[in-house]
Amino acid sequence: MTRLLPLAAALLSVTAFGAAHAADPTPPTAWYWHNWTDHDGISHMTRCPFHNYDLKTMSKPAGPQWQDHVHEGNAQIISTVQPAHWDGSWHPDPKVQWIIPLKGSWYVTAMDGKKVVMGPGDVSLGEDQMSRKDAKGHIGHFAGNIGDGPVTLMVIQTDEQPTTDQPCRFH
Repeated sequence: MTRLLPLAAALLSVTAFGAAHAADPTPPTAWYWHNWTDHDGISHMTRCPFHNYDLKTMSKPAGPQWQDHVHEGNAQIISTVQPAHWDGSWHPDPKVQWIIPLKGSWYVTAMDGKKVVMGPGDVSLGEDQMSRKDAKGHIGHFAGNIGDGPVTLMVIQTDEQPTTDQPCRFH
């Protein structure tokens, strides 16, 4: 019986940590677009990695999954549907917010002229609250829908304070 204890412990640990842990212990990298502001008040779009993953369960007995705890604190979750041909004009985000397209595609153009098109599966972090009007009167970002249909977004507004000169600060 005592000889079986190490084997039982090994099997239990494989079950507890799941096949993903045993098969590939290398954390993944995922990406998001960060709309951030520099010290001159100009907004930029930068592609940033999520890569601080730990393999653990969210709720036992569910198997482990890679988790990167990006934000802890209060958040408001909003589902929004932008009507067909929606035009966001130039504006800053109301709060530091994560934006995830669920259906359709939309674009964000930063003050530096960089335009990024996003669709389902893409993630954007809007943090251009500290932007200032430029000579053309632009502030924040310009956004709009791609195509002739509506765009459904999940928006997660956080209690984070906006920053400047910190692209990719959530990694």
